[in-house]
Amino acid sequence: MLHLGVNIDHVATLRQARYATMLDSPNAEPVLLDAARESEAAGAHSITVHLRADRRHIQDADVYLLKRELKVKLNLEMGNTPEILEIALKVKPDFVCLVPENRKEITTEGGLDVPSHAAALKETTTRLKDAGIRVSFFVDPVRDHMYASADCGADMVELHTGTFANAVGAERQAEVVRLVEAAAQAHDLGLQVNAGHGLTTRNVRDLFAVPHLAELNIGHSLVSRAITVGLRTSIGEMLAVMGEYPG
Repeated sequence: MLHLGVNIDHVATLRQARYATMLDSPNAEPVLLDAARESEAAGAHSITVHLRADRRHIQDADVYLLKRELKVKLNLEMGNTPEILEIALKVKPDFVCLVPENRKEITTEGGLDVPSHAAALKETTTRLKDAGIRVSFFVDPVRDHMYASADCGADMVELHTGTFANAVGAERQAEVVRLVEAAAQAHDLGLQVNAGHGLTTRNVRDLFAVPHLAELNIGHSLVSRAITVGLRTSIGEMLAVMGEYPG
C-alpha cells in the first residue's frame, strides 16, 4: 500500500501571512494542529513539516506540539544545520528528511548533493539514528546519490519529483525513466523509496511506473485544493488515486 504523508507547511504559511508577530493571538488562524487532525481523520499516514532556518512558516513550537499531539507519525524536514539538529534531537520526530536550503528559494528547489557533503551528512545521520529517528535524504534521481545516501547510513531516500511534475510530453517520460532507475537502485541498496515535490492528482498517475514506492509526501496541491473542497476531501481524492498504484 502506497502511503501518503501530508505536508502542512502552507497552512502555516497562511497563518504567518497575517499573524507572524501575533502567534499568541486567539485569532491566529488557521490552527496548524487542526489541519493535522483533519489530515489524520482523512487517512494521512504521516504529517510532514519543514522547520526552516528562517522560520518562514513552521515555528519551533509547532513541531513540539505536533509531536505531542499527533496519532500518526511525524516527519520533520530540515536543513543540515547545528541549530535545527539540536531541535530534532529534543523533539524526536519519527522521521527526519534532510533537505537542502537556500534562503532565497520559494520552496526546496532540488535534492541534496550527497557526494559533496557526505561527511557532514553521515555525522548528522549517525546522531539522529542514535536517537531512534529514521533518516531520509531528499535527492535528485541520480545513481551516485543513491550509493552515497546508503554509504552515509540513510534509511530512506525521498526522490525529488519536481522536475517530473513540471515537465510535459517526452521530457516527462525521460524523468520517469530517471526515477525508475533511481528507485530500483535505491531498493537494491536496501533503502526505502519515497517521493515528493509538485505532485497532484493530475500528474501522480504518471509516477506509477516507478517501482518500490513506499510513501509520497504532498503538500501544496492538497492545501490549495482544500480551499475549495476542504482538507478531508482533498486528501481523500489523492488517496483514491494513490490506491491505483500497482507497486
